[in-house]
Amino acid sequence: MDFLANILTNINIQFYLAAYLIGAIPFGVLLAWAFGGVNIRAHGSGSVGATNVLRVVKERDSRLATKLAIATFACDALKGPFVMGMAVFMGLDAHILWTIALLAVVGHCFSPYLFFEGGKGVATGVGVVMFLLPIEAALGLLAWFVAAKVFKISSLASLAGMITAVALSFVIHPEVPVIKSHAPIVIIGFIILYKHIPNLLRLFRKEEAKIA
Repeated sequence: MDFLANILTNINIQFYLAAYLIGAIPFGVLLAWAFGGVNIRAHGSGSVGATNVLRVVKERDSRLATKLAIATFACDALKGPFVMGMAVFMGLDAHILWTIALLAVVGHCFSPYLFFEGGKGVATGVGVVMFLLPIEAALGLLAWFVAAKVFKISSLASLAGMITAVALSFVIHPEVPVIKSHAPIVIIGFIILYKHIPNLLRLFRKEEAKIA
């Protein structure tokens, strides 16, 4: 019991738990249910992210769908930075911040509130990378925007943005400040890629839905 108490009173562990549990909050599910009266996990792709919120709620109210999709993306993107901001206030260093960033994405993708299912991790990934490597995140968002305009496929645009941000991190920051390693951003990228495997399979079969 003393060992457990010591772990739980460790400030780093407290922030790691907060990152995971806050990152796991399925805002898309909550917002769509509260304001649209629909369970997005039972419709569309079943995903809990902004794209499925837009697709499902749009069938009932297109204007509301856009607002809820934007709110979902914003809330998912801010989950990690919210905890990271508190960590900075408490004086924790970049090693802790990157661990918090990673755990926020893990929480979103494997949420205990959804029986360890979850979203694709794109918005949450954007948020944490923007906090730590803003140039890479901004260029990744630009790549996402261009790919979305050209191909009109959300998953393809998301993967293009993720790959761009990860690849450019090696160019812009050959050594990531303080931690001197690209491991966290690469792991985040692999998690996002893993969560997109069903989308990739549909892309290969030319069955992936386009953004209307």
